[in-house]
Amino acid sequence: MKKLDILTPLGILVGTIMIFFGIFSNAGPSGIFFFIQLSSIIIVFGGLIGALFINFSAAEIKKIPRVIKEAFNTDNHDLQGLIQTFVELSGKARREGLLALENEIEDVKDPFIEKGILLAVDGLEPETIKDIMMAEIVALEERHRKGRSIIEKAGEYAPAWGMIGTLIGLVLMLQNLQDPSTLGPNMAVALLTTLYGVLLANLIFIPMASKLANKTEEEVFIKQIIVEGVIGIQSGQNPKILEEKLSAFLPLAMNGKAVEKAEEE
Repeated sequence: MKKLDILTPLGILVGTIMIFFGIFSNAGPSGIFFFIQLSSIIIVFGGLIGALFINFSAAEIKKIPRVIKEAFNTDNHDLQGLIQTFVELSGKARREGLLALENEIEDVKDPFIEKGILLAVDGLEPETIKDIMMAEIVALEERHRKGRSIIEKAGEYAPAWGMIGTLIGLVLMLQNLQDPSTLGPNMAVALLTTLYGVLLANLIFIPMASKLANKTEEEVFIKQIIVEGVIGIQSGQNPKILEEKLSAFLPLAMNGKAVEKAEEE
């Protein structure tokens, strides 16, 4: 189940507030207007968009909103509940046979678990089931990598376009040294484009790409637990043994709580 990951917008908000605080504490409230330069914004955002258009296909560019949305969502994974599901399925399979699980998978909401159980019910060998499910995991990692690469490239290009804007401002400044009135505006373009590019990269794009990478690792980890659970069911493992095996995937703190709960019962 997906829900809003409050830390992503909170992190962006905190970073932005700190930047504004730095400006206000040195230049006062009116100082913020000196940091808004339309030409600098156009250079950075225009150049960044153009570079992304060149780097990626139209189909990949269309995925940008969905990829960004993922950075603002989090999946609520109930590892203990997942393990308990496999323990119950394993017990039913040992009592009534694998075919009895066909009726149980209707209540399973995870398509990956459903697919694994159906493969087991079809009587495929454990190695074959594992190969099929691991192939899907590899495909998932590749899809996520491609989507994440757009954000990573944006993080690379933003500072570069900031430097390009700086060079443009310096050239304009050097061309008009005889007119002192142009030095300030041209220097503003030179410095602010670098500022905009670095901020976009280090406050938004690079942290967002890292968060997406972490989400992929977490999803792959969950799917690896599912693979082990399906193999355990297919091979007829004792539910208690399967529970012990899958509990090894739990974080140490969570595993300790599970053991304490079991001892109390």
